[in-house]
Amino acid sequence: MKSTVKCLKEWNATIEALGHGKQTILIRTYRTSLKEFLLYPTVSYALKDDYLKSFQEKHRPFVEEHSIPHKEGDKTEIKYFATLEEIIERPPRRLPPEDFYIWTKDHVRSYLNGRKAYIWVLRVHRLKQPYMAEPTPGAIIYANLKEEVPLEGEPVITDREFSETLEKLK
Repeated sequence: MKSTVKCLKEWNATIEALGHGKQTILIRTYRTSLKEFLLYPTVSYALKDDYLKSFQEKHRPFVEEHSIPHKEGDKTEIKYFATLEEIIERPPRRLPPEDFYIWTKDHVRSYLNGRKAYIWVLRVHRLKQPYMAEPTPGAIIYANLKEEVPLEGEPVITDREFSETLEKLK
């Protein structure tokens, strides 16, 4: 059985969108060599008064509901892991349509700031057993947990849905 200590830190609402099959991609300004990782939820964006403006209007109720991760004391619940299936490079003017993600196109363009987009196509799985992670001080993008977490769980979308999404992205 595979396991990992590697985590990608991301806004909780985005992780929940991945976990609910509302999106299968992350848009980044960098590549990664990680092929599989846990999705570690953060809250930093939810501390801003206008954070909902970064998300498409139709997704704002979902974002509000999922803006804060579940915590027990200092520990944060990790519910999902992802396998990186592909990275697609695109100039910022050729972003995928908004139906592939919950953010606004303006938010994505602002994040990219004219840089090339690396579209991480992820196959997301719900962990068989959620994991309560201790804080990872100093980690901004990636984090390493103190113990291995088994990568066991079911994909959040079907093989057919995933294949169709991948075809539309290309």
